[in-house]
Amino acid sequence: MGVDVPFLRPPELALDSTPTIPVLQDVVKRLEARQEFYDAIFTLQPTNPLRTVDDIDGAIELLERTGADSVIGFVDVGERHPARMKRIDDCGRTHDPPFAEVFEGQQRQALEKLYLREGSVYLTRRDVLMNENSLKGRDCRAWIIAPERACNIDTPFDLFLAEQMLKWRCIGNGCSARPVLSAIG
Repeated sequence: MGVDVPFLRPPELALDSTPTIPVLQDVVKRLEARQEFYDAIFTLQPTNPLRTVDDIDGAIELLERTGADSVIGFVDVGERHPARMKRIDDCGRTHDPPFAEVFEGQQRQALEKLYLREGSVYLTRRDVLMNENSLKGRDCRAWIIAPERACNIDTPFDLFLAEQMLKWRCIGNGCSARPVLSAIG
């Protein structure tokens, strides 16, 4: 496709079960062996295609301004708040987990605001990644992603939702081009 690919992952880091951190560490080592040095690593996962330039620039500015170890994208859990979750036993009975709502039917708006790690933004200082084997470190700052852009493609249904979100965004912005996501997956 004409893309400059300076190196490929070694086979042991190209398995479906391979965690992200060793892959990123391998990339940093290879770049540094080529005398390319960076203060931070920005991981742009292809499974989160709705991040914007403002997300990237904003995360970088937040990392620089705060001196944090990392900036990670999060989305408000909204109506899927964990306090409203239940366990279901083998007989189909429901049970409250220890973090359940204070009283049955508690309004979502009264629950503590919680966020879910979203995946569009992972910006980590080089030394945190390489020396602490972590993407977040001790001082992780949140970059909030709007719910209408929080899309993590793991299933065919997720891909369908991403396509619909892109079409919706395109219509809202008045563009006429049909978004293409066929390369993702």
